[in-house]
Amino acid sequence: MTRPELSRRGLLRLGALLGGSAALAACGGPTISESGGAAQADIDWSGVQPAPQITWWSNHPGTSIELEKEYIRRFQEQNPGITVNLVTAGKNYDEVAQRFQAAAGTDNTPDLVGASDVWWFRYMINGQIIPLEGLAQHLQIDTADFNRTLYDDYAFNGRHWALPYARSTPLFYYNRDVWQRAGLPDRAPETWDEFEQWAPALAQAVGRPPLGLGPGTSWTAWWFCNFMWGRGGAYSQEWTLTLDKPETLDAGEYLRSMVNDKKFAAVSVGGDDGYVADFSAGVTACTMASTGSLRGILAQAQFEVGTGFLPKGPAGPGCPTGGTGMAIASAKSPEQQLAAGMFLKFLTDAEQTANFSAGTGYMPVRTSAIDRPDMQAVFAKTPQARTAVDQLATTRVQDWARAFVPSGDQYLTTAIERIMLQNENPATAFSAAAAEIKTSYEQNVARYI
Repeated sequence: MTRPELSRRGLLRLGALLGGSAALAACGGPTISESGGAAQADIDWSGVQPAPQITWWSNHPGTSIELEKEYIRRFQEQNPGITVNLVTAGKNYDEVAQRFQAAAGTDNTPDLVGASDVWWFRYMINGQIIPLEGLAQHLQIDTADFNRTLYDDYAFNGRHWALPYARSTPLFYYNRDVWQRAGLPDRAPETWDEFEQWAPALAQAVGRPPLGLGPGTSWTAWWFCNFMWGRGGAYSQEWTLTLDKPETLDAGEYLRSMVNDKKFAAVSVGGDDGYVADFSAGVTACTMASTGSLRGILAQAQFEVGTGFLPKGPAGPGCPTGGTGMAIASAKSPEQQLAAGMFLKFLTDAEQTANFSAGTGYMPVRTSAIDRPDMQAVFAKTPQARTAVDQLATTRVQDWARAFVPSGDQYLTTAIERIMLQNENPATAFSAAAAEIKTSYEQNVARYI
């Protein structure tokens, strides 16, 4: 699915629909530079020579630091004139992005940087990254071989601003041993109604709410898309906020009740990855976790792990794509950008993406990688790895309020966690989020498009 093109007129609709502005909260995301925009003249790459050294900022998604070091070794073996310096720029996508924002205008900008689903648009609007069409054509990167949904997640006004790298969807993970003790069929529930039918037996088997839910920015508002889209709701319809839509409020109420009234789900503690640790330790019977958590879960769990599609709601399936792509910094010289492009081409080719998928559980981002013998061998040995690839057919592009508005994800996460943890009325929580998203849009987007 191609992301719709945006115009200044379309963007300004949100301000008109939402009313006046207010001060942006101090805890909000980075502001946009006064230069605004991200337009950059196309470069004639034919006369450019690659720089001898580049820097790559990564958070090593899926505990992939050793894999990333290996890809650098392989690349440098084929390109001995280029050295790639790998920097651990944060423990997650948000930390990498915040460091990249802070480095703007300094000599500490990387050549290649992670661009997650809720950060790449900020990079683009701030003029920090380059469009990749010209460079991809010069380097003969086969962009048609990328999974179209994953590639077009980085599209804006006919240009692409990153290439897919560590891409994922949430999966439903379940403890097959607990399922057996509870007398349930060996599969994920097809619907949330079916899960509710199974929940009492599961709760008895584990002695607590069976479903572990994870908190945290870049996570909570992502998996909630499943509840919300499955009930016909949405964060926004293009630039029109729909947090007061009955179906959206119904999704919030469904989640509130599941946690606080029915006790079928509980929010895991222990940091951003506490829900993964709880499931891997057998504390919870099931969870929703990223495909990128698959290898870690399989390595830690002392039980048989099952995976399935996210359960459907009354309105059908609802599954977002997520994870990170890789973008090239605009502050660097054409020579550095060319070298970064050469490494990015290598990093996202079929061989590397198949290897990365096998080693982490993230989806192979190239369609040709799926049919490679090494990828087929992974599916045969670890059928759980196939689930995300199959589920990709049910995914959809994320709502703009989360993906395009700076700190939109943070404000939505806060609202959802208030609903879960404080038993708050969804209408109250989402109303507060709407006000904050409106302010962020007006101050950080509308003025610069």
